[in-house]
Amino acid sequence: MQPTTATPQKVVRKIPAKINIAEEIKQAHRQLRVAAYCRVSTAQEEQLNSYDVQVRYYTEKIRSEPKWAFVGIFADRGLSGTSTKKRDEFNKMIKQCRRGKIDMIITKSISRFARNTADVLKYVRMLKEIGVDIFFEEQNIHSTQPGAEFYITIYGSIAQSESENISANVIWGKNQSAKEGKVAFHYKNFLGYRRGEDGKPEIDPEEAKTVKLIYERFLAGDSMRGIVEMLDNMDVPIPGGQGKWHRSTICSILQNERYKGDAIINKTYVVDCLSKKVKRNDGKARPMYFVENNHPAIIDPATFGRAQEELARRTGKRKVKQKGTKTEQGRYSSKYALTELLVCGECGTPYRRCTWTVKGEKKPVWRCINRLDFGKKYCHHSPTMEEGVLQEAVMAAIMRMAKQSADVLGTLKLHIGMGLKNDDGENNRLDIQIRIAEIDAEFKAMLQAIATDTVEEFDEQRATALMAEKNSLEQQLAQYDNAQQEKENAESRLDEIFTILDGLENHPMEYDDRLVRQVLECVVVELKEKIKVIFAGGLEVEQTIPV
Repeated sequence: MQPTTATPQKVVRKIPAKINIAEEIKQAHRQLRVAAYCRVSTAQEEQLNSYDVQVRYYTEKIRSEPKWAFVGIFADRGLSGTSTKKRDEFNKMIKQCRRGKIDMIITKSISRFARNTADVLKYVRMLKEIGVDIFFEEQNIHSTQPGAEFYITIYGSIAQSESENISANVIWGKNQSAKEGKVAFHYKNFLGYRRGEDGKPEIDPEEAKTVKLIYERFLAGDSMRGIVEMLDNMDVPIPGGQGKWHRSTICSILQNERYKGDAIINKTYVVDCLSKKVKRNDGKARPMYFVENNHPAIIDPATFGRAQEELARRTGKRKVKQKGTKTEQGRYSSKYALTELLVCGECGTPYRRCTWTVKGEKKPVWRCINRLDFGKKYCHHSPTMEEGVLQEAVMAAIMRMAKQSADVLGTLKLHIGMGLKNDDGENNRLDIQIRIAEIDAEFKAMLQAIATDTVEEFDEQRATALMAEKNSLEQQLAQYDNAQQEKENAESRLDEIFTILDGLENHPMEYDDRLVRQVLECVVVELKEKIKVIFAGGLEVEQTIPV
């Protein structure tokens, strides 16, 4: 039997750290590279004073510390702390940290560093990884200390909550202003208006000329691009005074209801104070308000309405593609008026301008796109029309109308205007408004009865029926408003057409694309020797073409 061997006792010894004497001496005498970050959230005078105070304070503080080397002060003026995207100085400081130029950042508080908890933690962790410490003076926290992230998260959440409360108060204030019909004007970038002595918008005569010119040329048939080129060639300053004109600027001016003296409040809204994402408002997220006759109009309502109709017409053009072409005939073309007006009497497809070469000479003609694409498969008899002959026929029809007697012109105007009169709508409108007021009063009484305990149970079925009826009546009112606007637009167009025709009565003129666009609705090619010219408003005139 062998003797039992005793197990040695376990011994644990700490391995001492290796000491690099040279590095220790270097670190002992090395200065910490320190920068400071300051931010003020508004551009108000007291905040700007605070900004200057912060810069001066941190400059003196860093320079007075022997073991600190002053790197610089990074300061953002008048910027929100809920996002770092637009804080140029902050982002510049972060880049310096990544390049190893900064060892420590001093800032007044966590809310000055950022009011978004996610941003605070993101940058604290990122800087900690590369060895950069952040010292928050107000909270007396170094971000590299053990457990610091827990406290930073709490204080960051408080700062974010404060921002959300401020944002909610701002939204409430704006909603109250909107209910009262208070309209904000940004005069610097809004063409046509300036602040008057009474603080209200007044028309700037020089800028208003540009606005009127844009509407005039658009309704005369010019394309957006054509208007841009015209304004650039005239050296007309854009809204704000710097840069060049763009198609989007023209489109915005043509669509802005403020040029007719009205205003829509809350067209867009900011989703939240953190993302600051802007969305177009549909009336569900925020209440929208329409303020009528808020300020002097540059463009009369009828002209503005016609511009909206023309915008809708151009953007809603039916696309027709010709084989062998790269583009569809779905975009508005201002080059040739007949591109917009000439259609085939057999298949209803638009005509397209083509260039034939006959005996070495180029000859412009107009042909049905269906016939060009598919031969006689869908359109059997549409004729090819020579451009010169076609233009002469169109002008002949316009001149015939211009030379009619005053009685005929008056009858025509009456004929076109008859469909625009609708007195019944006005009477119904008053009845609807009265009924809506009655519904509101009944619903309010139901709510008061519940609040004062005068009824045992709220009649939900009755309330639902009342709200459904009110919604239906409000839709009818909107339809009457649209009909009234269409009536005013049509009457304005008629007045313009008859003014043009009266001027042409004793002044014959050659074919002109702009004139044709202004007075005609459509030109139908029925036969090689006959076209039907339809004037705006519906009057049809047949015109023969000599063969």
